[in-house]
Amino acid sequence: MTKSFQYAVVTVSTVLVALLLVGAVLGQSTSQAGSDPYRHLNVFTEVFAKIKADYVEEPDMKSVTLGAINGLLVSVDPFSSYLNSEQYKRYQKTLSEPKAGVGLLLSRKYGYEIGIVDAIPGSPADKAGLSTGDIIEAINGISTRDMPLAYADVLLHGEPGSTVELTILRLRKPEPTKVTLTRAIITPPAVHSKMLDGETGYIAAVDLSSGASAKVRDAILALEKKGARKLVLDLRHSAFGDPAEGVPLANLFLEKGAITSLSGQKFAKQVFEAAAAKAVWKGPLVVLTNRGTSGAAEIAAAALMDNKRASVVGERTYGNAALRKPVATEDGGAVLLAVAKYYSPSGKAIQDSSVTPSVAVADVDTPGPTDEEDSSQQPSAEPKAGAAGEDAILKKALEVLQTGVVAAQSQPAAAASSMERLGPLGVPRRQ
Repeated sequence: MTKSFQYAVVTVSTVLVALLLVGAVLGQSTSQAGSDPYRHLNVFTEVFAKIKADYVEEPDMKSVTLGAINGLLVSVDPFSSYLNSEQYKRYQKTLSEPKAGVGLLLSRKYGYEIGIVDAIPGSPADKAGLSTGDIIEAINGISTRDMPLAYADVLLHGEPGSTVELTILRLRKPEPTKVTLTRAIITPPAVHSKMLDGETGYIAAVDLSSGASAKVRDAILALEKKGARKLVLDLRHSAFGDPAEGVPLANLFLEKGAITSLSGQKFAKQVFEAAAAKAVWKGPLVVLTNRGTSGAAEIAAAALMDNKRASVVGERTYGNAALRKPVATEDGGAVLLAVAKYYSPSGKAIQDSSVTPSVAVADVDTPGPTDEEDSSQQPSAEPKAGAAGEDAILKKALEVLQTGVVAAQSQPAAAASSMERLGPLGVPRRQ
């Protein structure tokens, strides 16, 4: 081996050991024999050497190394990223000097590609019809394979009015589609509320940034004055904001019981309990979810279902509720990694298991606007109806409120299996 190659092996091996240890502590390993990081390290080093010596042509070992690191990170946290020194500086600048974006929340998909968790309603991405499950193959012609997730986020930002070209792969379309988006200052939709009938109130919350629960509280009190005796809390496409906001949101409906807990390898466990004084709604409640529900919304939905306070109707959620922060590396870069996970009252890590609704109903994909449609309308937190003009999840929720289905209702295997888990996805960010 050359000295440069030996140095590369040592460097990658050091990173691998550290991250394998994190993964082991976070519960990624399933057996005593399989949790030995040094045994896996030996295999990795051997494979690395054989690629260098026996591959059909001289490999780009820098790309091999980066691919290995990204693959390792994705195996423990699909929202994680390794950024080199230059990329990390650009990432920090983007955080400190927010620019215009396209309104997407991203994650790793199938280990390599960058997938879309959701698009902010009314954003350029939403108007272009991009939605949960779509895959970004390239950004401005640069392949996203092995691209750090956080760096893809950086590339989507720019000056207002500038454009970015995305190459999109969709399950419903066999060929890649190129979409050009114009960056804009993103304003997430406000909390939306209305009366569905004489006694049923409806609240939709897409953006759960810090303080959003106070706006939901105001909406509840306003609906009560209008005669609401039953309530639908719509958390579909609620993937943006601060995961911690799920605690006060759930507390609006819970007088007692555990809401969630937060713990990690080097993070002291925190348990969040409901406070009776903060509860404002004691009537019947149904929560709506879909595959775009993530973060704070998942924490609230899990708490309300596990405490049998509400039935959850809709689709299995995305699976992303964690505290993440950058961990500096010696090269001046950083690893953006989950340092603690949120757990449901029943003890499940939400990022690993997501939230399975008590009443499973498939959501209907809404096609993007046609050329004739007005795309200049203000964004609304209220999800659009499907092609047939009927909201199947909302319809089922009203049936549940009418019949009083218990929150812990078990579902037929066929219904549960029909919900594809898209997999868990950095810190949710508006772009």
